[in-house]
Amino acid sequence: MPTCTISPPPAAGSYSRRFWPLCPAALLSDPAHAVDPSQTQVTLPDQMQWKPWSAGGAAGAMESAGVFGAIDKPGPYAILVRWHPGYMSAPHTYITDRLCFVISGTWWVNSGETFEPENTVPAPAGSFVRRVAHTPHYDGVKKDGKEPAVIGIIGVAPIELKLVDPSKPPVREV
Repeated sequence: MPTCTISPPPAAGSYSRRFWPLCPAALLSDPAHAVDPSQTQVTLPDQMQWKPWSAGGAAGAMESAGVFGAIDKPGPYAILVRWHPGYMSAPHTYITDRLCFVISGTWWVNSGETFEPENTVPAPAGSFVRRVAHTPHYDGVKKDGKEPAVIGIIGVAPIELKLVDPSKPPVREV
């Protein structure tokens, strides 16, 4: 069983003092105790169900894994998107904001109606990118990227993706 050395509480007003009373409870809890799935749901990385992106474009360019909700049904959603090196989306818009967190790799992003992959800017792992509703943008991973970029995206659905130029492919090789 874990032990906790009890020492006098930190000085009044300090950041640590607020959390000092939690020390015994946190260390005495059994880490192997399962969580109640009706209260906390955990999906481990190997349980993610990655599927090829179905929006069109080159096979193998990207995959997605639904985490919560769905992008085509009303309500909140969370998805993971994995862009492979050498592919980018064509300029497009959504009707709702999308809040994006770069989990791994480097995601290259830009805004505008004109597709200019050479003018994208890097968003490395740990970055946050907000895609503002109704504004054209594009993104992906440059050809010389060493690894895929995994992006966690949260928003409110339906997203209603609309291409700026529907006569061109939605995913492009760069």
